[in-house]
Amino acid sequence: MALRNVILEIGTEEIPSRFLPEALDSLERLARSALSANRLGFKDVRTYATPRRLVLSVRELDETQNSSTEVLKGPPLSSAYDSEGNPTRAALGFAKSKGVDVNALCELEVDGVRYVAAEVHEESRRTLDVLPDLLRGLVEGLSFPKSMYWSDPGVRFARPIRWILALADDAVVPFEYGDVRSGRTTSGHRFMGQKVIEVRNAGEFLERLYDNNVILDQEKRRQKLEAAISLLKQDFEGDLEVEMDPELLEENLFLVEFPVPFIGSFDERYLEIPEEVLITSMKKNQKYFAVRSRDKGNALANVFIGVSNNRASDMRRIREGNERVLRARLEDAAFFWAEDRKRSLASNVERLKNVTYQEKLGSVYDKVMQTQKLALWICSRLGKDDLARLVDRAAYLSKADLVTRMVYEFTELQGVMGREYARHDGEDPRVALALYEQYLPRSASDTLPTDDVGAILGLAERVHIVVNCHKAGLEPTGSQDPYGLRRAARCINEILWGRCLDLDLGEVVREAALLNLVDQLTVERILAFLELRLLMQLKEKGYEHELATLALSVAGHRPLQALRLMEALNGVKDEHWFSGLMTSAVRVRNILNKAPDAEGVVDAALLDKPAERALHDEVARLEPMVGAALEARDWQALMELLAELSPVVSAFFEDVMVMDPDERVRANRLALLKRCNALFERVGDLGALKGQAQK
Repeated sequence: MALRNVILEIGTEEIPSRFLPEALDSLERLARSALSANRLGFKDVRTYATPRRLVLSVRELDETQNSSTEVLKGPPLSSAYDSEGNPTRAALGFAKSKGVDVNALCELEVDGVRYVAAEVHEESRRTLDVLPDLLRGLVEGLSFPKSMYWSDPGVRFARPIRWILALADDAVVPFEYGDVRSGRTTSGHRFMGQKVIEVRNAGEFLERLYDNNVILDQEKRRQKLEAAISLLKQDFEGDLEVEMDPELLEENLFLVEFPVPFIGSFDERYLEIPEEVLITSMKKNQKYFAVRSRDKGNALANVFIGVSNNRASDMRRIREGNERVLRARLEDAAFFWAEDRKRSLASNVERLKNVTYQEKLGSVYDKVMQTQKLALWICSRLGKDDLARLVDRAAYLSKADLVTRMVYEFTELQGVMGREYARHDGEDPRVALALYEQYLPRSASDTLPTDDVGAILGLAERVHIVVNCHKAGLEPTGSQDPYGLRRAARCINEILWGRCLDLDLGEVVREAALLNLVDQLTVERILAFLELRLLMQLKEKGYEHELATLALSVAGHRPLQALRLMEALNGVKDEHWFSGLMTSAVRVRNILNKAPDAEGVVDAALLDKPAERALHDEVARLEPMVGAALEARDWQALMELLAELSPVVSAFFEDVMVMDPDERVRANRLALLKRCNALFERVGDLGALKGQAQK
């Protein structure tokens, strides 16, 4: 038989919504691991969360543990007994630690070495006897970004625990955590439910909560919220559409136990403020959904959707209260918008001298000046001198919005406000756009810069960050990357790919190192860091490790060329002619490996066999063509040209003995193969791919 339902509910003060998604995953992982470790089978494990409770539900849990017999390896037999066969301290200690008599130890052979071993048998226990310690361990095992103490200094949790419900069918699972003892009582909705609810059986737990206006299942809360918002649309005046921000939707799910959406509005005069400010204020402070007017070009409307945790009899009072709070927020934003525009964006640049970028790296002003120089160098290196004036101006203004009132209040609007204030000041539209696009992409799903001015500025800033953080010893360690260097490296590659910018990052890093007085050893560390990130990104695109490694060996520190070569290789690697190319390259290389000192110029007069003369002529014909394809970075054409060597190389090895007894003939043939190999190496070590293909 099985226990049909086991419920653990941890009732708390309101837990911050941002803590709960990870807590849900953590509780499920801990529970599955604990049940497995305790040899308990089950049908299903689910976790639920609201602001006031974390819940674990286990269905069809075994009524008893599975028994277990395990053979545990001890010390080597040679050290377990003395010369007279008496057990040593090593054997005695091992037996004691495993709870067996020393005379019960057996022998076990592992990899040719004999050890003593203990056969440990664990009888099954009733699940009801196992659960108290198991469930208490789950509560103890949960961790949060921030935890707090309350009555018991030895107990920590995200927020104070007010009750614990623990039921296995109709039986209470007794344990204590701090000064809270588990029982069969829970609490309903803070405003719309009973304060104390007795639950007779775990099977009725969800229903009892629902009867007291708690929708425990977060997915059902999502469905209810989305359905309720759809119904509200019927009350809209005009062709309006709710902007269903997925991040905001999830945050609201974990802010309420019973979502009740409502429509609110604000004065139209606030629409003169940039819409990102309005949306940020509504989202960050009030958790409101913005609404757009489709009949006005999808412009922001002076309407919002709020989500209440209270189904009040008079929702008008809730709406008016929320509108008052938002009005105060927007009034502040309108004030910041007006005050910031009283001075030009350019006049803020000098003020950056008083803003510390990083303790070891100086002021933001210093960073701007260094980034400006590097951006101009990148602009020139890319052959985009026509953009130099725009890049120079954009780089100079790049961080000027950091000292504005608006960005001080809403730090996430950096770049957005730079763009808006630059537009107000009459700066070139591409400069204004670059002040925003320098930050793109901000996440893996974000858009890329749409203009090269912002792309160049974004590249320069990210290279500056990577170089200077390595200089200061602030590079990532393990899972820690406080300065976002891995993200910066990823963005560099994404920008180069997205804007088709062929840039040698080795050259860029060395230029940045000159500007910032970085030593050569640090430069090598930086290049290794960037190469590793590039390799990982190529593999994330689904390319094989060998292909990615080959592409990097040829393209060097040019991410665009590495990607294009990857695409070309991936497109031809299964072609019959490419297999022939790899075979030819390997055969030539293998012969040369036997004569590593082969040197010299090919003497055509010594080529007396038709097959070697044919190879010489074909190599001579292809050399300029291969060079032109390489110069044009036409990887597909390059490989197709090299494939033309395959039949000639095959004929050469069929008809010509390379290691001729005549030293001059032998050296001449090796020189010819070395010249042939130089062509193959234009696309890297094809032998590595050949080896992989044969596995």
